[in-house]
Amino acid sequence: MSKRYFGTDGIRGQSNMAPMTPDIAMKVGIAVGNLFRRGEHRHRVVIGKDTRLSGYMIENALVAGFTAAGLDVFLLGPIPTPAVAMLTRSLRADIGVMISASHNPFQDNGIKLFGPDGYKLSDELEHQIEALLDDDISTHLASSSQMGRAKRVDGVHDRYIEFAKRTMPRSLTLSGMRVAIDCANGAAYKVAPAALWELGAEVVTIGDEPNGTNINLNCGSTHPVALARKVHEVRADIGIALDGDADRVLIVDETGAIVDGDQLMALIAESWASDGLLRGNGLVATVMSNLGLERYLDARGMQLVRTKVGDRYVVEHMRSHDFNLGGEQSGHIVMSDFATTGDGLVAALQVLACVKRMDRPVSEVCARFEPVPQLLKNVRFSSGRPLEDKHVIEAIAEAEKALAGRGRLVIRPSGTEPLIRVMAEGDDPSQIESIVDGLVGVISGVRSAA
Repeated sequence: MSKRYFGTDGIRGQSNMAPMTPDIAMKVGIAVGNLFRRGEHRHRVVIGKDTRLSGYMIENALVAGFTAAGLDVFLLGPIPTPAVAMLTRSLRADIGVMISASHNPFQDNGIKLFGPDGYKLSDELEHQIEALLDDDISTHLASSSQMGRAKRVDGVHDRYIEFAKRTMPRSLTLSGMRVAIDCANGAAYKVAPAALWELGAEVVTIGDEPNGTNINLNCGSTHPVALARKVHEVRADIGIALDGDADRVLIVDETGAIVDGDQLMALIAESWASDGLLRGNGLVATVMSNLGLERYLDARGMQLVRTKVGDRYVVEHMRSHDFNLGGEQSGHIVMSDFATTGDGLVAALQVLACVKRMDRPVSEVCARFEPVPQLLKNVRFSSGRPLEDKHVIEAIAEAEKALAGRGRLVIRPSGTEPLIRVMAEGDDPSQIESIVDGLVGVISGVRSAA
């Protein structure tokens, strides 16, 4: 059954347009609060957010909804998504909420939900929430005497910083390293530089002046060019690019080259395997991860298990098959020994630990394999289902036949934007480009006709 409100990462959309309106946000608070109001104890919810202007509106609407449903609300303010997941468990909350559209521009916003165990909600729970949203929400309100209270929580930044620092091996510090970090004018603009400095690094920070509208704007993991320039300018040993809610990370080496999530997962997997810490004899990634990663792991006796796109599906497979490492090419890396969701800062610290142990430049440490040529293009559409058109289906079948075991083809609708993503990879770059351009042309033709 398709979902009306939820995508691959919670509820997301342009602010002040459905579903990111204050009335829907309030209904979400009531529905979720009702679903997680179990037992006679005082129920509580923690709410964090990134730095988007619309965060004030969504936050207040959620507070109204949750308190109306009888839950006490603990407001964390701007803080990374993984910190919300961690504090949901630490504060023994019944539900955790992050108000963020992650790497999207400031005009968008979203609502990410975590259960009391700190994990994102299952499809089943999301369907239950959607059913409540379409119901008469007034029937789910608490009595006048049972309404909740709301308060701001102090010291949450310090708690997350200490948590992140403890993921580094005790014998290592970052003393002697010059680290440039781009916080994307987002949720980690205070905590990430502070954690690096407390671990001993000399820290150069950009993207740490949020104004409500500059989150992810020409900065962060979706625009790492600014960080690459800063790394070159200050002669940093490494650059760390976070996204708006700091659940993903890309690395810039000392030469200014960008290192994606596939390379970082390969590095961490190999390091953990050598220390006897890697479970599952490999890692879990999505269909978008490069074929080069799969070949690299296979050559070392490790496996790459693929899931559909979305970190929640990666985490679900990790939990059900006892893996402790997984993630996405975009830099969303999940290390279940430390966290229940992707954590950009903690992933960066694992990379820094490898760099310190190997005592070699980042360009050598992080270049684990030669990527197979891969090309991704997006086709925007406003309505309809272009992938169900017979001409598109035929074109996809022909493209898969042309690759015939020499590469991969992945075509899917985005779970967060009105886009069709067309990705192909293989050993022949010209063939890949021809296939992607051809499919984009066919899908665009269908979109235009519609």
